[in-house]
Amino acid sequence: MQFSDLIQNELILRAIDDAGYTEPTPIQAEAIPAIQTGRDIIGCARTGTGKTAAFALPLIQKLEESWTAAREIRVRSLILSPTRELAIQLEENIKAFAALTELITLLVHGGAEYEHQILTLREGVDILVATPGRMLDLIERKTLKLDQIEIFVVDEADRMLDMGFAPDIRKIAPMLPQTRQALFFSATMPAAALSLATGILRKPMHISSDPISAAAENIQKQLYYVEKNNKFALLEWMLRHLEYDRVLVFCRTRRGADKLTERIKKTDLPADVLHGEKEQSHRQDILAAFRSGETPILIATDLAARGIDIENISHIINFDLPNETETYVHRIGRTARAGASGIAISFCDPTEKSYLREILVHLGEEMEAVEDHPFHSEQIKHYSGNVKSKHTPDKKKHVTKIREQTTWRLAPGEASKLHTKADGPRKNVRRNPKKTQG
Repeated sequence: MQFSDLIQNELILRAIDDAGYTEPTPIQAEAIPAIQTGRDIIGCARTGTGKTAAFALPLIQKLEESWTAAREIRVRSLILSPTRELAIQLEENIKAFAALTELITLLVHGGAEYEHQILTLREGVDILVATPGRMLDLIERKTLKLDQIEIFVVDEADRMLDMGFAPDIRKIAPMLPQTRQALFFSATMPAAALSLATGILRKPMHISSDPISAAAENIQKQLYYVEKNNKFALLEWMLRHLEYDRVLVFCRTRRGADKLTERIKKTDLPADVLHGEKEQSHRQDILAAFRSGETPILIATDLAARGIDIENISHIINFDLPNETETYVHRIGRTARAGASGIAISFCDPTEKSYLREILVHLGEEMEAVEDHPFHSEQIKHYSGNVKSKHTPDKKKHVTKIREQTTWRLAPGEASKLHTKADGPRKNVRRNPKKTQG
């Protein structure tokens, strides 16, 4: 199948060719004709399979077919994105696909100046790419209206929920006209995301080109058993021995990412860190240096790295194993994009053995355990229990049970039976001085 079998607009086909796209991916082959019918769509496909083009190409063609000169404060289509980085990349891709058309695109996200966004909105916009917070802010300022939206897209729907944007999406939906077409796209479609989608979409068509949450088959998954206090030493050893183009290292927390980056820089390895506390301009500089290869090692948290679409990331390293299987799938999806191959490496210390078991069950396959390195721990490899703190829920439950067994409580109405005449006078009783004794 060729793109010419799916797209009829010659200007768009030329832009697709200029962008280096050759054949449509499975999600594109299924979604493009479905979207052109006007149906609401729920699309699910793993990262790196071309979801952006799957909804962007038919969206551009539909808008181009009915194009008229931009009218004041009119927005024809809206694409919601969970993060600034993802919104920026999304808008870049859409502008490339629409480069030969007269469609006007606008990117709206926090951290950018209001003036340009407001002036462009006043002139009219065909495609608006936005993060929910800034978009709602513009609506409250009465500089943005959604009453003429023709196509509404939620990209990375699962991450929208993870970041707490579900109430914002529900707030936006009633502002849209009843006749709009709605599209939900995501790498995974958990029950909460599906519930949100079905509450907004009308009789949606479900499209899934891959098993939900499946990990890419062309990713080699490796496992390193290591003591927690040896993790950094293993990482340094690995970065000096691996042959890599770009390495993305995942940490669970911002603080952990910062500390790890400081230690790596002290070893004179070219590394930088990306997380939510970085200023927008700084974040873009960091990504640009990583994309160009100037800084080939990037330490990141899950939230900051979500949506990174950079080619030639040869290795993903899970310095901290994630405690959710879906997160593992998203992480390793940063490599092996667009049919390339990649390597996903996971460190596992005793406290992460339970996370590892859940990931392996989810994948339905084993990882290749690598033992040929100076920090391999045979003890952790065969460890089957859980490392718990002394204040685990089980212990608290046990202590509570003991207290319940050893604490004496009066039944209702039994308080009057505490003392009888035979017990003698009660001690420490506060007497009424006005009461006389006979």
